[in-house]
Amino acid sequence: MARNVLGTPLAVCSVRPLTGFYRNGRCETGRDDVGLHCVCVVATDEFLAFSAARGNDLSTPNPAYAFPGLQAGDRWCLCILRWKEALEAGRAPPVVLEATHISTLEFVALEDLRRHAADLAR
Repeated sequence: MARNVLGTPLAVCSVRPLTGFYRNGRCETGRDDVGLHCVCVVATDEFLAFSAARGNDLSTPNPAYAFPGLQAGDRWCLCILRWKEALEAGRAPPVVLEATHISTLEFVALEDLRRHAADLAR
């Protein structure tokens, strides 16, 4: 069973829109996931604009990949390196700790994730 950054079972990030590298709603990762889509974020307008400016437009639908396009408030399994880049630029979106895969801790500190936690219980 996959674990989250808190060491408990990995919670669902989103089923609407359906997210996850494996499109199962969870930020699970594996060998096939070279982008490491392991951080469950809550999209914000500021982050979506930042990501688009970096060449990754997450707002525009892409039917070829069954991607609906994101709006502020949507939860999404984001690549860890994109989140880290946004963190360093002061544009990191909120993180849902219970739905963020434990492998995220190989790239960023739990303290950074906690500072950006969207969860009610921090």
